[in-house]
Amino acid sequence: MPKRSASPLPDGVTLLPGRLDRGAQTALVEALRGVIREAPLFTPVMPGNGRPFSVRMTNCGPLGWVSDRSGYRYQPTHPTTGRPWPAMPSVLLDLWNAVTGYDLAPEACLVNFYAEDAKMGLHQDRDEADFAAPLLSISLGDTARFRLGGPERSDPTRSFPLESGDVLMLAPPMRLAFHGIDRVLPATSTLLPRGGRINLTLRRVSPRPA
Repeated sequence: MPKRSASPLPDGVTLLPGRLDRGAQTALVEALRGVIREAPLFTPVMPGNGRPFSVRMTNCGPLGWVSDRSGYRYQPTHPTTGRPWPAMPSVLLDLWNAVTGYDLAPEACLVNFYAEDAKMGLHQDRDEADFAAPLLSISLGDTARFRLGGPERSDPTRSFPLESGDVLMLAPPMRLAFHGIDRVLPATSTLLPRGGRINLTLRRVSPRPA
C-alpha cells in the first residue's frame, strides 16, 4: 500500500512517515497509560441528538476538547471526573517544537482511541481561536485510511494510509481542510496488545496574545 496519495500532497499538508520509531512509539504509549489513569477514556456524543461517537477519547494539557448535547468546546476539566486534565507529556511538546516551528505551545492534546469498527466522518477542526497555528497528528497502532479534502466541504477528497509512528501536520492554507478516518485496518500493528488505533491531535486553542 503506498504511503502517500498518487499525487503530491497540497501545500500546507506535511506527512512524515515513520517519524516515531518503535521505541519512541512504545514510550509514548506508556506515557499515555498514565494520562488515561488520571483522565479515563469517555464516549462523547453529538450535539443536539446525543448520538454517541464511535471513538472514545480523553485529553491532556491545560485544555481538553469535549462534545455533548450542548455543543463542542474546550474546557479545563474532565467531563466525568471534574478534575483538571493531566499534563501533556514532554515528548509531545518536543515533537511540536521540532515539527511545527510554531512559536506558541499547544494547549490541548486530544487522544482518540479507535476500535476496529470505529471511524470519523469528514469534519473541520474549527473550535480554536488561532487558525494560524497548525494541527499536529500522531498515529499509533493499527493503520487507518485517512481522508483529506479541502477548506470547503464540496472540495474533492483523496485518501491515504496513516501507519503507526506517522506524523501529519495541517497548516495554512490547509489548516481548515476537511478530514476524517474512513476505517481502521485490523491487525496491521502489534504496538497495542489488544489492537486498535490511537490518534493524538495537538492544537493551539487561545488567540495569540496582543
